[in-house]
Amino acid sequence: MEREPTAELIRAQLRRLRVNAELSQEEFGKLVHFSGSQVSAVELGQRPLDRFFLKRADEVLGTGGLLTSMLKLAERDGQPSWFRPWLEAERQAQQMRCYQPTLIPGLLQTENYARAVIRTDDMISDDEVERRVAVRMDRQAVLIRSDPPQFVAVVEESVLRRTDEAFRGLMAEQIAHLIASSERPHISIHVIPAEISMHVGLTGHFTLARTSEGGWIGQLEHQLGGVVVDKDDDLAILLARWESVRNEALSRRQSIELMKEVVTSWS
Repeated sequence: MEREPTAELIRAQLRRLRVNAELSQEEFGKLVHFSGSQVSAVELGQRPLDRFFLKRADEVLGTGGLLTSMLKLAERDGQPSWFRPWLEAERQAQQMRCYQPTLIPGLLQTENYARAVIRTDDMISDDEVERRVAVRMDRQAVLIRSDPPQFVAVVEESVLRRTDEAFRGLMAEQIAHLIASSERPHISIHVIPAEISMHVGLTGHFTLARTSEGGWIGQLEHQLGGVVVDKDDDLAILLARWESVRNEALSRRQSIELMKEVVTSWS
């Protein structure tokens, strides 16, 4: 991502703003709590763009959040081409339906849970892990905007209980977040209990989004990437499968009680 046009534009804009403010790299570094050499490395592309650095730069230079806004665009540019249409659908959605058989859905993950999930891929660097975590957290803004979509998620009980002692603190935090999210009027989380051993959803994760025009779009993921689904016949299948998995799940209140029981069982 670092050599993409948007990222290069951020560096050029940062340097222009700093020079216009008549600040040397050393002087600017002191104001943003970085060394002059670190400022130079950012401007030359030798150091990854840092969210904290750009936030401080925006404050010092009085940009009104310009640089951090541009960073979000750079991160969006860095997404795989197949995923970009889905990000747009996600931002515009009026309703969303998500079934996840193996993980907590991304829009409901805590930062620590997201980081643990992303770190399971040992082929990516620590900087890339943090970039992906930041992007995932930014995506969650759709659920806290002034007109959020109705979001309904179905997860497996086994996902809530998949932990060892080393991760119980992380999972307790994550389940507490799910419970708090469930109390919001536009978010419903339903758990398929462990005794439901076989159902059609186990073939894989899928998410559906409904736009203000009334049309649906779907998204599937696999080990090498994913695909956006927009053909009517395929969407009809996903909508039917959504009804099937939702019917296997507990009610909203029963699901909250089960989540509370899971956390209590660890103590």
